[in-house]
Amino acid sequence: MIDATRILERIDALARCSEDPGALTRVFMSPQQRQASELVLSWMNGAGMSARVDAIGNVVGRYEGEQPSRPCLMLGSHLDTVRRAGKFDGMLGVIAAIECVQSLHDRGRRLPFAVEVVGFADEEGVRYGTTFLGSKAIAGTFDLGVLRIADAQGIAMRDALAANGFDAAAIPSAARRRDDILAYCELHIEQGPVLEAESLPVGTVTAINGMSRLAVRIEGMAGHAGTVPMGLRRDALAAAAECVLGIERIAGGLPEVVATVGRIEALPGAINVVPGEVRFTIDTRAPRDELRGHAVAAIKQHCAEVAARRGVGIAIELTQEAGVAACAPWLMDQIDAAIAAQSIPVRRLPSGAGHDGMAMKAIADIGMLFVRCKGGSATTRPRTSPRPTPTCRRKSSCASSRTSVRGRRRRPARTGRGDLLDALSARPGRLRAQPAARGVAGQRPHRRAIRA
Repeated sequence: MIDATRILERIDALARCSEDPGALTRVFMSPQQRQASELVLSWMNGAGMSARVDAIGNVVGRYEGEQPSRPCLMLGSHLDTVRRAGKFDGMLGVIAAIECVQSLHDRGRRLPFAVEVVGFADEEGVRYGTTFLGSKAIAGTFDLGVLRIADAQGIAMRDALAANGFDAAAIPSAARRRDDILAYCELHIEQGPVLEAESLPVGTVTAINGMSRLAVRIEGMAGHAGTVPMGLRRDALAAAAECVLGIERIAGGLPEVVATVGRIEALPGAINVVPGEVRFTIDTRAPRDELRGHAVAAIKQHCAEVAARRGVGIAIELTQEAGVAACAPWLMDQIDAAIAAQSIPVRRLPSGAGHDGMAMKAIADIGMLFVRCKGGSATTRPRTSPRPTPTCRRKSSCASSRTSVRGRRRRPARTGRGDLLDALSARPGRLRAQPAARGVAGQRPHRRAIRA
């Protein structure tokens, strides 16, 4: 049985591993991360897994199949957080996955393949500004050059690892081969309003949107606020404001594109000085790479035109870019069928936020299951937020876990009803794209409306 109360209690325990007394903040290679890792290790061992911490700090638990050393279905999410984070962001995916294995262990059940649960050490990139450190290490795409990056206190990543007992030179040993992993699947809160608005507890993710991040610097001329006439000013902040409004207009005119100026700084920052320099960031996302590229090009052109007209200098730097990570159709079909088996309408939707699957896609097919979240937000929630209502527990925590582990039929690849673990066990030798079920519920349409 899936124990939703235990899931919530463990999430509360992890939320107490925080550097902030009144909020949840847990960053890479911190004492709070060590504390959280020790808790997760103990829970993995209690669920019958062999558990360890790898060379980058990922917590990895393995539940062997009917035969040892078989390829694994990898489940998991991240254990680090943003500042003032919500307690379900990342942690729900790790704890629910452990609960799935606990259910198998309690029933004495082994599958034709292994199941591995991973709590990634760093997905958010809060401390060093480098996302997906944990999943990139496992995918074999970790850039050793980032070890030189220093945090806000001047501590290089290499030194932070050493202070916590890790050898940076050993990070490549965390890499896995494509043949080791049958698929990577992640349960995560939606971080958006769609599922809550439609009163749905879960949804199937179609793809993780691509992302482009830009750093913009506008250079004007600082001057005294009282002595420089308006017509002679080269106000960097006024130019930036016009750029920001144009960014909003461009993204608003392109369906499925979102663009955000999340950080802005005006210098010298005095109340009586015309700003001479402004720095700001732009985050642009879309479910299609060509659409995102078109939006970024339009944004760059707009900002350049504003700068030329206002007589200010501008520099635009691409700081980070990631393409769309499409979920595997055969995994989406199986997740759809598992949702329908719980008498829940099926809803497919893209992920606007980045996830570890973007890195894991380099070595495995990926699938994601979204869980609704209150207010469509994952951040700035008190770590001691009230527990969900019993209905929310049942439909969000329990249903999402049952979708991953419990089924009604042994071979859902043929019937279209069942769970992801059974679906994979139907083809333990070579897992390729599986045939789509007839409808979503298989033999006949589900009694409740199915929305693609």
